[in-house]
Amino acid sequence: MKSGFTTTILHSDLESPIEHYSVHKPMHAAVAFGYPDARDLAKVFKGELAGYAYGRQGNPTTAALESKISKMEDGIATACFSTGMAAIAATFIALLRGGDHVVSSSFLFGNTNSLFGTMGQFGCDISYVDATSVDNVARALRPNTRLVFVETIANPRTQVADLVRIGELCARHGVLYVVDNTMTSPYLFRPKQVQAGLVINSLTKYIGGHGNALGGAVTDTGLFDWKSFPNIYDNYKTATPANWGILQIRKKGLRDAGATLAAEAAHRLAIGAETLALRMERAAANALLLARFLAEHPRVTKVYYPGLEDHPQHRLAGELFRNYGALMSIELADGIDCFDFLNRLQLVISSSHLGDNRTLAIPIAHTIYWEMGAARRAEMGIADSLIRLSIGIEDSEDLIGDFTQALAA
Repeated sequence: MKSGFTTTILHSDLESPIEHYSVHKPMHAAVAFGYPDARDLAKVFKGELAGYAYGRQGNPTTAALESKISKMEDGIATACFSTGMAAIAATFIALLRGGDHVVSSSFLFGNTNSLFGTMGQFGCDISYVDATSVDNVARALRPNTRLVFVETIANPRTQVADLVRIGELCARHGVLYVVDNTMTSPYLFRPKQVQAGLVINSLTKYIGGHGNALGGAVTDTGLFDWKSFPNIYDNYKTATPANWGILQIRKKGLRDAGATLAAEAAHRLAIGAETLALRMERAAANALLLARFLAEHPRVTKVYYPGLEDHPQHRLAGELFRNYGALMSIELADGIDCFDFLNRLQLVISSSHLGDNRTLAIPIAHTIYWEMGAARRAEMGIADSLIRLSIGIEDSEDLIGDFTQALAA
């Protein structure tokens, strides 16, 4: 009976009994878990018995959310973290060693770019390439390449990676393919379709959707052969080989680093996830209408949105994604101060967040991409006038009206 995306998420909690006949898994705030038989406690620690040992490694509320995310991504297992960046960092810390090589899209989210810089200091070599073409990725591969990392839609210029052909390339070479699905969400796209081995989501964004909880997740799709991965520690090879990767991420990335998702945040994210499809449909519809309006406005020189026909990857995005998403960026005409323009918007909120129910805007070069410096911004095509827009679920006529008055002032 449960086959649709939203139906599956709504009813996933009821697949196992819940005390007091609640329709949601309750929030478990406990940090410690006691066992009447001390032998059972030891078995839980060894992984011989299902259960919970200590709150830093997870609890029933987080486990319920992980089950939801696995269903969303059609994966075999998920590990949740305190933030999306914690999920990315845990993956790198757990799976990479000094001397390893990584191929990454050059159109990276600013904090991920910063993290890669830190990984370089620990002896990991990172090659940045234009991932809109698989040829660039192929040329960068080396014998010691351990993984290829891409985002589905780049933030903020909305470049779309050559996802299918990169997946085919990684499969041929036995390289782990890691896809950050945050900008699309599992409703618009499942990276498993393009042979991704691991999928990362910032739950803070579209999956949670309400701007009231931080969280991140790593999902194993079950496609990667972990027996071929040289960096798995021997003591984690006692589990089923399909689970080696996610187990090592849990142990070395979650347990050791302590980036634990709190029970209250997990509960909020799980409830927010129930309306993901409804919110994404509305926000994407608003985004397409607004993008077309702004593309025709004389005071906007450029609109970066995959739904527009002049976008370099417009056709690819149409083939890959359920719709074109809710993120776009614009460049204003010469002489228009981006701060003055943002201050004239009455409905749109100036904020560093995205994936919210509300429409948000931020001047990219002066905020989240400031730290990387002018040279790196130039390489990524980040103009000083670039404004990122995360489109929400407001009434479309109100959004267009707000941009109309702000541009006319």
